[in-house]
Amino acid sequence: MKTTLSVSALALFAATGAIAQDLPQAESQWFTDGQSAVQAMIDRQPNTNTAKNIIVLVADGNGVGTNYITRLFDGQQKGMLGEENVLPYETPDWSSALIKTYNINAQTPDSAPTAGAMNTGVKQRFNLINLGGDAIHDDCSTVEGNELTTFGEIVTGMDKSVGFVSTARVTHATPAAVYSKTANRNWEDSVPEECDGIQTDIATQLIDQMEAGMIDFAMGGGRRHFVPEGVETDEGGSGRRADGVNLIDRATGLGAQYAWNTETFDALTTDAPVLALFNDSHMEYEADRADDDEPSLADMTKKAIEFLSQNENGYYLEIEAGRVDHANHAGNAARVVRDGVAYAEAVAMADEMTDDEDTLIIVTADHEHALALNGYCGRGSDIMGLCYDIAQHGDKHSDELVLGSDGKPFTVVGYLNGAGSVLVEQEDGTFAAPEGRPEITQEDATDLDYVQQALVPKSSESHSGEDVAVYAKGPWAHLFDSTLEQNVIFHVMHHAVTAE
Repeated sequence: MKTTLSVSALALFAATGAIAQDLPQAESQWFTDGQSAVQAMIDRQPNTNTAKNIIVLVADGNGVGTNYITRLFDGQQKGMLGEENVLPYETPDWSSALIKTYNINAQTPDSAPTAGAMNTGVKQRFNLINLGGDAIHDDCSTVEGNELTTFGEIVTGMDKSVGFVSTARVTHATPAAVYSKTANRNWEDSVPEECDGIQTDIATQLIDQMEAGMIDFAMGGGRRHFVPEGVETDEGGSGRRADGVNLIDRATGLGAQYAWNTETFDALTTDAPVLALFNDSHMEYEADRADDDEPSLADMTKKAIEFLSQNENGYYLEIEAGRVDHANHAGNAARVVRDGVAYAEAVAMADEMTDDEDTLIIVTADHEHALALNGYCGRGSDIMGLCYDIAQHGDKHSDELVLGSDGKPFTVVGYLNGAGSVLVEQEDGTFAAPEGRPEITQEDATDLDYVQQALVPKSSESHSGEDVAVYAKGPWAHLFDSTLEQNVIFHVMHHAVTAE
């Protein structure tokens, strides 16, 4: 009997191409939206042009879960329930895949080798940047013979321009992977004495690469690593360089333009290489730019594309939303999502300013965090707030909170470890929660400074080893499919710029 019904059903569907429109659900918005999505994918044709330009946008720490909470926050800020929102890179005209992020020797990855994998085409060891698998962390003697050629170096040989933008320090792991090679990602302004003559610090490598003509545009934070100890920086801080070298002076002496605030940012021209350092350390979180004296990530993206587009041979540009990662480390989801939205705006800016015919845009992350999403929450529960129960009628959540077995509410977003641990250190040095889990109100949970509850106590929440997504459009974007190793991103870029 089952066979007869199945055959009859197949015959009915085969009888007319319009059968879908005769289904009782055919007028549902869900149904018509689904049809439109499929048609958009059918209409999408592989672009096999040679890529003139490559733009890689990395939201540091923006795995699938972190991206999810940004999507909901962005939608809820727009008056939606949130879940139905679509970020600029989540439409059917973008190809996508999952990316495995582990390092050679680490299940849970570090930002330095993950960024290095994307820039060289091979996986690397934890805490190293752009050194091969035989190099050892903190051991300068293993640098020689293990230096890898970067994508930036390759396209420089093709007479393309190279630049990067970051809301983190320009010497931090992800931007540093565009231009540096180091046995320790933390050697931002100095190296151990035994490294002299083997490798220089990361800040020096940046200026060396600007002098060599490999880096044309560098913009982010990290001013203190370019200024000598005891020398005041532009905003009244102090430099950290023990060698007495002022790298900002060296850069401007080589003819580079220098910017450190919005006024000098606005004054930049396209006539000379750019070094812009907007903070002594990382740039401010998006939520904390009260004095408006730092450009947004979208503003920096626009400036970088305008500058690099002068080169008729094209360019390679890496753009990093570095503070998504830092807010996750702090267990502070409210700042995570605000920097996540700023990142989405930068993606939209890059897409708007470029042509899909000759520019491959790649949107991805280097790793995920130990972020957790609680349940069972009703539609529209404030992603920054408490979990409200599922309603029997309508779409939106009920007015009742979902409670744990301890009778207390919980937030939609939590972390597996971090500063918000419910276990606190006791006088005897042990960790416990003698009074149970703290009570939380909606007002508490939605405060900008709220630190989400976590399980394992750690001063800084950790990365996780989960996959991240990659989205792409432009020449050869269709190669991003299925589940890929992170180093494959490099190989798609390389194929795109060399394809005939």
